[in-house]
Amino acid sequence: MSDLFIIGASGTKAYRTAMAAVSENIANAGTEGYSRRSVTTVESGSSTATMAFYTSRANFGGTDVKSVNRATDPYLDAAVRYTGMSLGSSTARLRWLTDSETALNDTETGVGQLMTTMYQNLDKLAASPNDKSLRVTVLDSISRVAQAFQQTSADLQQVSSGIATEAQSSVATINRSIDDLADINNSLLRATPGTSAYNQLLDSRDAALNTLSSNLNVDISFGTNGQAIVNYNGQSLVQGANATTVALTVNTDGTMALATSGGTALSAPSNGTLGGLFSSADKVTQRRTSLDALAQQFVTDVNNWHAQGTTDGGASGAALLSGTSAATMTALISDPTQLATKSSDGTANGNLLTVSTALRGNGSVEQGWSALIATQANLLSATKAEHTTAQNRSDQAVAAREAVSGVDLDVEAADLLRIQQAYSGCAKILQVAKETVDAIMQII
Repeated sequence: MSDLFIIGASGTKAYRTAMAAVSENIANAGTEGYSRRSVTTVESGSSTATMAFYTSRANFGGTDVKSVNRATDPYLDAAVRYTGMSLGSSTARLRWLTDSETALNDTETGVGQLMTTMYQNLDKLAASPNDKSLRVTVLDSISRVAQAFQQTSADLQQVSSGIATEAQSSVATINRSIDDLADINNSLLRATPGTSAYNQLLDSRDAALNTLSSNLNVDISFGTNGQAIVNYNGQSLVQGANATTVALTVNTDGTMALATSGGTALSAPSNGTLGGLFSSADKVTQRRTSLDALAQQFVTDVNNWHAQGTTDGGASGAALLSGTSAATMTALISDPTQLATKSSDGTANGNLLTVSTALRGNGSVEQGWSALIATQANLLSATKAEHTTAQNRSDQAVAAREAVSGVDLDVEAADLLRIQQAYSGCAKILQVAKETVDAIMQII
């Protein structure tokens, strides 16, 4: 009769554990990174029967809980990390390349259109070279172009600063993940596989790995008891309980460099959010360099053109602009009488008639600006398409993993009902065994 007590007790214990697993699933249905739990039970191979008429062929031992399982697929987990890495990179690049295009400002208040307006005003002045109001307008339009160069330079500088700030934040996130993984590895080494505590550690490990890989293109493998091993281009970042964090350096031109916290130089990241930020920083630096080159050319071309003409008083045209970069460009002349409209032979509009050949056409700043805007627009368009693809791939990978690891509340509700019925059945076995023993005792 003691067999019934043992079988009933083992059943209630096993199904109580199973109900706890289902309850955990339901409670964490919305928890990010949680993997569904289940319980594996096995038939108990031992018998503790003590009845006098016990026979081995009627040996029943009940059930035992073998393990608490975590629904997961290593391939799908790796796919989520890889697609998340690509999405992190494209998201960062899309944001900052969009901001770069805004900073370049190809609108009516930007360098390109203000330059076109300046040339139009010079053409108008060529038709009426003695019109003082047109002269004032020309000088004002030159000043506006200079101011636009300054503003564009400041806006691109602001974009570079924003990228650097986000990169520092990304590095801080990377380092937190590295430290967390080292701590988790230390705990995993002491944990018992197949237990609830062990599975919780694996959830935390995978969450940290997802965060880390979305920011940096690391190589991931697994060691004893599921410990994470993380390397970056041959440099160990996580090995057991040992962690090596990274540090960011922002150069004066806006580009960045990566090293270990101990000072060992690392190659620039090629993927993940930090990789996207490194790429964006390089592109913005290129745009700033191109802008400065156009600014220098504009100052030189305009001053050279003006120097070949003469003023109404017969003086050679003085420099209209100063500066060696977009940020330092400044208009120098505000007096309309100092505008050198005449040619050396004294023709009133002679110098104005040379504007098209001296300042416009092949190799001009105007043409260079158009090429700069087109290059940026093409890159941004390609990045938008890449981001859409990366988002779709990431969504698909997450959905595939959720199909295996995610919690379906309808399924959990059905399991809970089934387990509840089994638990009630085991409890009923205990009740029947007790009532039977009581009846036997009454007879005795």
